[in-house]
Amino acid sequence: MEIRLPLTDDTIDKLKSGDHLSLCGILYVARDAAHKRIIESLEKGEKPPFDLKGQTIYYMGPSPAREGRVIGSAGPTTSGRMDVYAVSFMQEGIKGMIGKGSRSMEVREAIKKYRAVYMASIGGAGALISQCIKKADLIAYEDLGAEAVYRLEVENFPVWVVNDIYGGDLYEEGRKRYRKI
Repeated sequence: MEIRLPLTDDTIDKLKSGDHLSLCGILYVARDAAHKRIIESLEKGEKPPFDLKGQTIYYMGPSPAREGRVIGSAGPTTSGRMDVYAVSFMQEGIKGMIGKGSRSMEVREAIKKYRAVYMASIGGAGALISQCIKKADLIAYEDLGAEAVYRLEVENFPVWVVNDIYGGDLYEEGRKRYRKI
């Protein structure tokens, strides 16, 4: 199913764990260090480097682009490292998160409460995923290198809904389905 970003509540209402999506639009890249700085700036009453309301964050550490490319390898990083910040980001209006791996129960409950969605991208396929990125702009915290904040324009960016607003969890459902008795 093709989804235009930024996400809306109407779109999120329709998403269920296990749905395969093709994202088109704007994603923001931020990892641990950038999350920490954004939270610190919010606590000081400062504006974050981009408007968080309705946006989707991709947990990724971009590698340098080869000549003629927009970006280098662009695979997801482990989402659990951002769990300490995720609830605060959802309180500020983030609607989508993309990474790999499971989320904490606290984050899963916040996804339901704040009407957001967690999606997984394909770990180990960063070179392939990078072909879906049409533009990449560094927008904040250049000193963080691969942990800086980027604005990405994407087309046909493949993800799967892991956690939805109804409490669905693709990883738990998968384990149940394939568990041997």
